Amino acid sequence: MIKRLLILLLVLQAAFMALLATGLYYWWRPAWEAQLNAPATAAFYLACGLLAVLLVRLLISANNFYLSWRAGSITPPDHALNLLRAANLFWHEFHSSMLTSSYYMLRPVGMQLQPPGQAQGLPVLLIHGYACNSGYWLPMSKLLKQARISHYGIDLEPPGASIDDFVPQVHAAVARLRQATGSAQVIILAHSMGGLVARAYLRRHADAPIARVITLGTPHHGTALASFGPGSNAAQMRRDSPWLDALSASEANTQRMLFSSIYSVHDNIIAPQDSSDLPGARNLVFGAIGHVALGRHPEIMRCALKEIETAAHA
Repeated sequence: MIKRLLILLLVLQAAFMALLATGLYYWWRPAWEAQLNAPATAAFYLACGLLAVLLVRLLISANNFYLSWRAGSITPPDHALNLLRAANLFWHEFHSSMLTSSYYMLRPVGMQLQPPGQAQGLPVLLIHGYACNSGYWLPMSKLLKQARISHYGIDLEPPGASIDDFVPQVHAAVARLRQATGSAQVIILAHSMGGLVARAYLRRHADAPIARVITLGTPHHGTALASFGPGSNAAQMRRDSPWLDALSASEANTQRMLFSSIYSVHDNIIAPQDSSDLPGARNLVFGAIGHVALGRHPEIMRCALKEIETAAHA
């Protein structure tokens, strides 16, 4: 469903770009434009339309950072940003958001198995976050293939359902991955809401064959920005929601020890950012990385791969 919605969104953006280009052509005719031939003129006005679309997307990213800052984010002194790092943070997050929504999510990962006898370690189940699909994991999937690790990117449906409604889908995906690989255990790598889905899954299936759960930018204590999102799952991710309180109350310390929580103190969606700090888990803190960028940032991918390899040999 997310892929279809994304295609529709891209079509609407293209239509907006074309309408804007046409409007500019009739209403704004600079003197130097008469010197251009027909193809160059069309290219110029289409480029103006494209720049307008990119500007809107850029403003959306900027607004996310503003809302995150307004929600009371606090940057530790050892992760303070200078102007160059701040610019790099913003550019990488904007670039990641554009790639994810315009390319990655058009290519769901699905099941990726290594040839018999060549697979390394334990298989990995990839769980995406809110309003995404398994295509989010395309960069990580390439890294796992290089490491000869079998993996499966699940697509959670429907997008706005309760987090608890995703649990049977994860349970079936774990069973399918174990059957396909012959492995006794599975490692879960989850982004954002996907980490809460993994926790809800373990609440219902305490004896699940999970060797490790690695979360990237998961709002373990909720996020203020969830108030702007539609769907039951967005309501559950609001700061200190009753659903999150009940989830935390149901977990034993031994279950939390299965988790590695990787997050950035400059996350522009999880606010405040220490919401990703999960007591009892292995918490790994980074800086100068945005929320969407967590799935493709080289540092984060290397860290996640190291956690996967360590869990496989534990």
